[in-house]
Amino acid sequence: MNPSNAIALCNSAHLQESSDAVAFDVTYRGQTCRAFAIRFKGQAHAYLNRCSHVAMELDWQPNRFFDDSGQWLLCASHGAAYRPDTGACGGGPCQGGLVKISLSESGGVVYWHSQSDLKPVEF
Repeated sequence: MNPSNAIALCNSAHLQESSDAVAFDVTYRGQTCRAFAIRFKGQAHAYLNRCSHVAMELDWQPNRFFDDSGQWLLCASHGAAYRPDTGACGGGPCQGGLVKISLSESGGVVYWHSQSDLKPVEF
């Protein structure tokens, strides 16, 4: 990962295993979008908060994406299920996977990495 495109997101301790997400805003293909980071099997992962079935936010309560088992990310509106580690569709009306955002961790901090179509929100 290129450290020059790293944006500090949160302290590593804020991402608890299969628990609440940390939300953040990004510019994706020119539009401001909500994104979220979670921890699953010890690794931090991040995605756009946008169901692949219909472009709606997934969380059923603010920053809550996991099902009761802690093994799937669910769309509250349509029941689409996504793998927490890859964002791949695991069932329901998904039409592809979630848009993954590259993360890294260093020194107790989680960073997200901008890409050509994914940038920080400019104020």
